[in-house]
Amino acid sequence: MSTTVANTGTEDKTWGGGNEPLKASYGKMMMWFFIVSDALTFSGFLAAYGFSRFKFIDSWPIADEVFTHVPFLHGQELPMIYVAFMTFVLIMSSVTMVLAVDAGHHLNKAKVTIYMFLTIIGGIIFVGSQAWEWATFIQGDYGAVQTKGGNILQFVDTDGHRVALRDFVEAGEHERVQQEQKNGIWFVSEGSLPTYTVEEVIHGLEKHDNVLVRTQILNEHGHKTVLDRAESIKQLKANGKHVVEGANLKENEYGSPLFADFFFFITGFHGFHVLSGVIINIIIFFNVILGTYEKRKSYEMVEKVGLYWHFVDLVWVFVFTFFYLV
Repeated sequence: MSTTVANTGTEDKTWGGGNEPLKASYGKMMMWFFIVSDALTFSGFLAAYGFSRFKFIDSWPIADEVFTHVPFLHGQELPMIYVAFMTFVLIMSSVTMVLAVDAGHHLNKAKVTIYMFLTIIGGIIFVGSQAWEWATFIQGDYGAVQTKGGNILQFVDTDGHRVALRDFVEAGEHERVQQEQKNGIWFVSEGSLPTYTVEEVIHGLEKHDNVLVRTQILNEHGHKTVLDRAESIKQLKANGKHVVEGANLKENEYGSPLFADFFFFITGFHGFHVLSGVIINIIIFFNVILGTYEKRKSYEMVEKVGLYWHFVDLVWVFVFTFFYLV
């Protein structure tokens, strides 16, 4: 039985496999298509963040006051130090990826193995650091009081330094009932109860003359507005609704809840990309060790995953600029 193969006339055309568009293989072209589409997605997220920040520019949290923590140095205010370290590690992992790709062009299996391993280590450090930063952001450090209008009241001393609730508030002995579906309105439930009540915060504020209330509204100097002693007590008594500790998708002790929403969504989306890249790099790494690409006489897979890794690094530069520097 004979078989007839029909020719379509496109065998020598680009999508017939007859040549390489832009001198790139089909695999690299598809990676570029993915990168462009993903770049548009991140651009939309960052544009939305920019518009929201511009709209609430007078009450947006100040990054230097939010990201001040460093592992193993609890209690010290070191603005942006750890974020800068994370950024440095990710950029250096991009450098080692470049070296891995270059070693692949020279069919140097030993160097590809070393540089891929260093790239993976850098990615793991970054993902772990981002997870720690999330945990710290969620847990919070100082605590604040949310007003009936949804604004945040923070506390400072007479020198303008932040004061934590635990430094001037004492928790009472009375029992507080946590609202749950089984004992409340069916559509209302709460997370863990805060350590203090608003009444306890007011009592603590009245006992400590050196503590003042600071609003989330920025003054003409770009600093948050600090109220005098009488206005601090008045504002807290009149508008205090409940205590906020840390940040989540509904509340944020650092300021606008919208800031926390964007932070979790954008950095989480980027972190997912980095984690995916680490997993893919590990797979490629073991293929390098097994000699898969040595047998093919081509390390193009290392180059393709390198394109993705460089894209992830470049996106972080924009995220870092939008969230931490601007």
